Amino acid sequence: MRIVLTVAALALQEASRRKVLRSLGALTAVLLALSAWGFSEIAADYGGLTSGEAKVAASVVLNLVMFGFSLIAALGTAFLAGPTLSGEVESGVALAMMTRPIRRAQVLTGKWLGLVVFGTGFVTVAGVAQFVIVHTTVDYWPPHPVTGLALLAGQTAALLTLGLLFSTAISPMASGIVAVGLFGATWIAGVVGSIGDALGNPSVAMVGTVSRMLLPTDGLWRGAMNSFQDPALLAQIGSGVEESPFLSMHPLTGAYLLWAALWTGLVLSSASSLLHPCCALRR
Repeated sequence: MRIVLTVAALALQEASRRKVLRSLGALTAVLLALSAWGFSEIAADYGGLTSGEAKVAASVVLNLVMFGFSLIAALGTAFLAGPTLSGEVESGVALAMMTRPIRRAQVLTGKWLGLVVFGTGFVTVAGVAQFVIVHTTVDYWPPHPVTGLALLAGQTAALLTLGLLFSTAISPMASGIVAVGLFGATWIAGVVGSIGDALGNPSVAMVGTVSRMLLPTDGLWRGAMNSFQDPALLAQIGSGVEESPFLSMHPLTGAYLLWAALWTGLVLSSASSLLHPCCALRR
C-alpha cells in the first residue's frame, strides 16, 4: 500500500505539470463564464417566468452545462492516462524500475489512483463553482449535488481506466483518441436508446441498454443528471416525457452501481495483466 500511495502521489504531481492541466483550466474557465452569462440571462430576460419555472429551466440547462464538464474531464483524463504507461516505456523511464522490488500491479494501481484523484478533484472544483453560479443567478441548488458529483467522478474513473488499458497496447495519442471515441459512441447509443423508448421500440431501446453495460460512462452520466434535476420538474413532466440526452427520469439502481465498480476493477486488472514485461514490473 505504501508503494501504491507513493506512485499515486508521483502520478498526481506529474499530471499537474502537464500542458493538459492548463488546457483543462482554460476550457473550464470559458465554460463557467459562458454559463454565468447564460444563467444571468435566464434570470433577467425572462421576467415573465415564475421563480418555480425559472428553477425548472435552470435545472435543465444545468444538466447541459455539466455534460460539458463531463466531456472536458473525459478528454483530459483520457489523454493523461495514455502517456502514463506507454509514454514511460518509450522514454525508457520504466526500464529504471526493473531492478526494484516493485510489482507491476502496484505501479499501475498507484498511477490509476493518482489519476482518479486528479479527475475527482477537477469534477468537484468545477461542479461546485457551477453550482455557486447557478445559485447566485437563479437561486437554484441541485437536490443531490454530492451524489451527482460522485457519479461524474465515477464516469471519469471508468474512462481513464479504459485509457490505461489501451495504453498497454497502443501509442499514448491513439489510446486517448480511442477512449474518447468510445465515450462519444456510448453517449450517442444512449440517445438512440432514448428515442427507442419514446417511440415504444424495444429493439432500438436495447441499443442504449447494451451500450451502458459495455461501457458504463453513459449510465453514470444519466444517474448524475437525475441528481441535478429539480424534483418538481420530474413531477410535472414525468407522465409525458421519456429519457432524453439531458433529462433522466430514474435514479441508478444499486445493481448498476455495483456493475460499474466491477467493470472498472475488471478493466484495471486486465490492464495490469496486459502490461508488457519490459515495463519493469515484476509479477
